[in-house]
Amino acid sequence: MGKHTSKVTPAGLLIALGIIYGDIGTSPLYVFNAIIGNRVVSESLILGTLSLVIWTLTLQTTVKYVLMVLRADNRGEGGIFSLYALVRRRKKWLVIPAMIGGASLLADGIITPPISITSAVEGLKMLPELRTLPTNTIVWIVIGILTLFFFAQQFGTGSIGVWFGPIMLVWFSMLAILGGIHVFDDLSIFKAINPYYAVDFLKNYPEGFWLLGAVFLCTTGGEALYSDLGHCGRGNIRVSWTFVKTALLINYFGQGASLLTTYKGVAITDQFKAQAGVHAFYDLMPSWFIIPGVMIATAAAIIASQAMIAGAFTLISESMRLNLWPRLKINYPSEERGQLFIPFMNMFMYAGCVFVVLHFRESSKMEAAYGLAIIVTMITTTILFANYLVMHRVKPLLIYIFLIGYLLIEAAYLVALMDKFTHGGYITLIIGALMFLVMYVWLKARQIKQRFVELVRLEHYLPYLQELSNDMAVNKYATHLVYLTGSTNPNEIEHKVIYSILNRKPKRADIYWFVHVDTLDDPYTCEYEVNTIIPNEVVRVEFRLGFRIQPRINLMFRKVVEDMVANKELNIVSKYESLQRNNVVGDFQFIVMEKFLSNDNELPFSERLLMRLYFLIKKAGLSEERGFGLDQSNVAVEKFPLIVAPISTLKLKRVFREEE
Repeated sequence: MGKHTSKVTPAGLLIALGIIYGDIGTSPLYVFNAIIGNRVVSESLILGTLSLVIWTLTLQTTVKYVLMVLRADNRGEGGIFSLYALVRRRKKWLVIPAMIGGASLLADGIITPPISITSAVEGLKMLPELRTLPTNTIVWIVIGILTLFFFAQQFGTGSIGVWFGPIMLVWFSMLAILGGIHVFDDLSIFKAINPYYAVDFLKNYPEGFWLLGAVFLCTTGGEALYSDLGHCGRGNIRVSWTFVKTALLINYFGQGASLLTTYKGVAITDQFKAQAGVHAFYDLMPSWFIIPGVMIATAAAIIASQAMIAGAFTLISESMRLNLWPRLKINYPSEERGQLFIPFMNMFMYAGCVFVVLHFRESSKMEAAYGLAIIVTMITTTILFANYLVMHRVKPLLIYIFLIGYLLIEAAYLVALMDKFTHGGYITLIIGALMFLVMYVWLKARQIKQRFVELVRLEHYLPYLQELSNDMAVNKYATHLVYLTGSTNPNEIEHKVIYSILNRKPKRADIYWFVHVDTLDDPYTCEYEVNTIIPNEVVRVEFRLGFRIQPRINLMFRKVVEDMVANKELNIVSKYESLQRNNVVGDFQFIVMEKFLSNDNELPFSERLLMRLYFLIKKAGLSEERGFGLDQSNVAVEKFPLIVAPISTLKLKRVFREEE
């Protein structure tokens, strides 16, 4: 365990506030609004739901994530794919919950910015002079903020990121102060600490169980605590959560007391809410503070959105390294660890966010689409973490208590949230399903392709390579010929590589290189191993890269060559006499073998459809050479047919012409 995972520092605490708690920290903007919408405010409603909020934050966020799941750090890194990387060797089927969880997180990243920013901007309607502000105006303000927000992603957050922590410190302080002032409106609100009120509410309130869907919104940012473990460290998260949870609970207590004092016995219909300007959060503010409050809330919502978008970029990057997603272009706006930008995903998420705003228009309607995706992620995290506990030899009884207990709790939330399905929840589920489909197709197609891979013993072909290298009758193809190989065994090579060198068009070279890239479960490993099979003739290089390391093979390979020359293990001077006399370095040529689906396949319909989807998705991603960071000026692409199921019976009959 690295020191950075447990060391607590003032700077670390401030960074944690700025990066991790945006989503869960902006929940007070809409949780109670969702609870009281179209309902009569009563003591049983407020005390019951507030008790559920308190114990949801305690059991789901504090106990599960902060105290338990944060222990599963992968060399300081967290998140659904980091957890999967820790347990994937235990059971192959664990890739399914990992993909479902990852896809759901991506869907959640599309709904979080619209609901957070819209909820903040709607505070303008609390001013009497702006109470009739048209919804269209709010919509276009939100879209304008989203446009600027997504446009700024390409520049990174290096210059403004230093303000995230202080802004969120102001936000949480404001939550505590506003809530603290209003708890005195009705001190009976503190009875909600007793879980009796939560249980009684679920048993006796007419729609108590279904309101779990609204209550769940208070913990939707819980997964971010684990996903951003690598940015802040476990110690900083645990200490800062104490402050954050305290501020959140004080604000929820204040909202509950304010609602009981002001609206007890009143039906909060949409019409009444619009006329009276009812907003559980902004009602805590004096009128003179509305404008500054909206500005602070909007800044906090933007920071919450930033955390989700950055998390989505990291998630996609990890899934690419784990071969669960097509390769996409990644930019690095700064040298800061974890700073990356994926243009395709940025545009996709921007389009998704704008669609959500235009479709729902109001935060109260967006609440219907919120929560479904994140509860699915939480369920998959529970499954994966239970397997992590098994691998660490935790007592089976404790594992079963954890697994059964949390699956029951989360299943209850899932059933309650399904009530939102027809009201907009289907949108996030459709987005999540599309993300999962991409991952599933990519995974299954790779498994189908493995049938085609034919490995041969390299030692059997070494004499042929030596003879070809010295055959002056064959024109030299390159001084250094480099092939990327998927073979994990250094003594084996794909038959297609040998065929490319010897049969397709003989490729004579002075030195043949075989390069293999191995993606490790460890996130930040970056090392290589050289196996000199025949000195200055055949060399194999194996790169061992963590799943968060970008495979810049062109730069890495150059570094390997430099190290070998410095150690006098390699002579890279051209063997052409005129060039050799002047110590001119020979050329390097990479060969990338690009597959296409051959018509000579006899696949079942389902697999044929899956392979066609795979190649369709592949077109949207980067080519092999760009995906591995190769310089296209010295790369040759060879296309070869992918035959995974050769046609076994070809009904072709020879006929003979009868002689006249």
